[in-house]
Amino acid sequence: MWGGRSGALPRVWGLWLTGVLGRRPLSGNAASLAGSNSPQCWNCGGPGGPIRGDGFFCPQCRALQPPDPTRDHFSLMDCNRSFKVDTAKLQHRYQQLQRLVHPDFFGQRSQTEKDFSEKHSTLVNDAYKTLLAPLSRGLYLLKLHGVEIPEGTDYEMDRQFLMEIMDINEKLAEAQSEAAMKEIEYIVRAKQEELTDCVSRAFEQDDFEKAKEILTKMRYFSNVEEKIKLKMIPL
Repeated sequence: MWGGRSGALPRVWGLWLTGVLGRRPLSGNAASLAGSNSPQCWNCGGPGGPIRGDGFFCPQCRALQPPDPTRDHFSLMDCNRSFKVDTAKLQHRYQQLQRLVHPDFFGQRSQTEKDFSEKHSTLVNDAYKTLLAPLSRGLYLLKLHGVEIPEGTDYEMDRQFLMEIMDINEKLAEAQSEAAMKEIEYIVRAKQEELTDCVSRAFEQDDFEKAKEILTKMRYFSNVEEKIKLKMIPL
């Protein structure tokens, strides 16, 4: 069959072997991503774009990757998308992420990684602050469900509630002693705790309109809390 072509087989075999050995073998991860549209690492070109989990770094060259624009605060902070959040776990996750991406750890890295580090750190800070406080957490969770409360809206609040807020504001304006302001602060804190329990139940029942109403009330009391803090600051 190969008569008269004894020199052809070694040449063809040699070319094939050279081609195979010259190729860089695909890792398991790279092989699964080959031919796909997965993001590539900006530094080495490998499959190392924004990755779920804690994959902030390219698995090939360990370069810091840009933030994943599709990731929400709950995913970033490793929390269930729920109003109930384990704040101790949240704080631990915050500290863990800052040890990974804080700009102080990228002083000797490329300018690109420094810029990415700044963005990551800002996102981590925003996510932590948002999920830590019940009001901001609830508003963010509502937003993820397509419901927003515009700033300054009364959301058709009932007259009785608005009168209650006016009464508290009047008492705060008239308060002249620290004891008087502490008393108002206690009342407002109790109201916020009660509303926090109510909004938690509303989210559990997927009653987003009820959650919206309660969060609007919580925002009123939050404004009162800010006024109390400002008034208690010595001039």
